[in-house]
Amino acid sequence: MTTKPALQISNLTKEFGGLRAVDQISFRIENGEFVGLIGPNGCGKTTTFNCISGLLETSSGEIEVLGTNATGFRPDQIQNLGLTRTFQHTWLWKEMTVIENLLVPPRKQFSPNPLLALFRPGSREEEKQRVRDAYSVLELLEVTDIANNMASDLSGGQSKLVDIGRALMSSPHFLLLDEPVAGVAGPLAERIFQNLRTLTTMHGIGMLVIEHNMDFILRRDVDRIIVMDRGQILMEGTPDEIRKSRNVIEAYLGNAGEP
Repeated sequence: MTTKPALQISNLTKEFGGLRAVDQISFRIENGEFVGLIGPNGCGKTTTFNCISGLLETSSGEIEVLGTNATGFRPDQIQNLGLTRTFQHTWLWKEMTVIENLLVPPRKQFSPNPLLALFRPGSREEEKQRVRDAYSVLELLEVTDIANNMASDLSGGQSKLVDIGRALMSSPHFLLLDEPVAGVAGPLAERIFQNLRTLTTMHGIGMLVIEHNMDFILRRDVDRIIVMDRGQILMEGTPDEIRKSRNVIEAYLGNAGEP
């Protein structure tokens, strides 16, 4: 029996007027696989993410998420399938603590009116369980020490970790992470990637990670890397294979892509 991939993209194309930002790309990612998506600025990485997560309507092609054809789905429908994403620029509730940020559900609020939850059987226990889940997420990411810190006091790296934690609160089966270590200092960036690797190996969460810094991701323990250039897939392979590719090196050094 053939197992369905966590994510399968078939001939995905996205056009903006006369510009083809993503040009008939195809790839698949298995459950529990940790894959990097790299390429020069403007090569189509974030547009690809936006199409997969339902923020942009595709021009053509198919998107299959965890065995379901999700082409044309809205972002909330995609998330209901078990796929969650983060964005390059984190956005947290600055006036809330870290644990409070995790308790703001990305979807499926406890109740539209908090007062109604008091009269719903089991609702208080559900909220207590969600608090326990939030602390478990912080423990997984090794940041329980900042649980009660205000979000406004966090460093860039800590904010990235909290953003990943919020994504994990929806119990995803697949994560799209847009530059999770952008602007983060070396040691914390290493720690973030180690935690992501743990999520794939120990919890079976599939993951596609955009990373602009080629040198950084080539030193990470990812299973595969997909390289995009000018809206197309230039190459797929292991970090060693990518590192040795002259085409990849030329794409980075000889072409900055469109802005």
